[in-house]
Amino acid sequence: MSATASDIALAVSTVIFALRPDDQGGDESPAPGVWLPLVRRIREPHLGRWALPGGSVVVDESLEAAARRTLAETTQLEPTYLEQLYAFGDVDRSPDRRMVSIVYWALVRPDEAEKVSLGENVRWFAADDLPELAFDHNLIVDYALWRLRTKMEYSRIAHAFLGPMFTLAELRSVHEAVLQRPLDSANFRRQMESSGAIVPTDQVVTGGRHRPPRLYRYNSDIELVDVGPLTLRSPQ
Repeated sequence: MSATASDIALAVSTVIFALRPDDQGGDESPAPGVWLPLVRRIREPHLGRWALPGGSVVVDESLEAAARRTLAETTQLEPTYLEQLYAFGDVDRSPDRRMVSIVYWALVRPDEAEKVSLGENVRWFAADDLPELAFDHNLIVDYALWRLRTKMEYSRIAHAFLGPMFTLAELRSVHEAVLQRPLDSANFRRQMESSGAIVPTDQVVTGGRHRPPRLYRYNSDIELVDVGPLTLRSPQ
């Protein structure tokens, strides 16, 4: 007997990316990398496996509201950057029922990442070195990483990992951590300053031995998450 629409469960999951140093390697000043928090499943299917935070959608809430609610319940995070990523709905992605998951991704600053409620069932993992996850969550993370690295080349998405003001060196370090390659500092400066995405401020970093670096901010005329006419809709 084929399933009907009423037999299909709807859920949300969220990939949360943060830049964190790898403090397991023994280096005194480890370079930052892309990490994400995962939650351990406490019920079947896939009991004991790590998975993306998420859960079922309640009838009277929007998809984004469900994503924010499940994030708060599992990790205590309330990210500024939250964007719908993709819908995953292969027929056999869940062993016990037909399940469609609307996946969001969130990018958080280091101070936001520190708010994650860690414990036996919540832990940070390096995004490029994951164990076998529940369901198709390895595929979901791979897709989210691809999207992140692709958008890093042409959008202002790096802003989500930074505070309101930053140096060009800090901005370059975000790009290098995500893209996993060193960038020429002079070329990077020229590209950023000519892009119109960042604006120099009249403030500098104080307290160092050398010439204080200038602080920049992102151009506030450009939305961090651009979803076109959907920005005109009020969240439900």
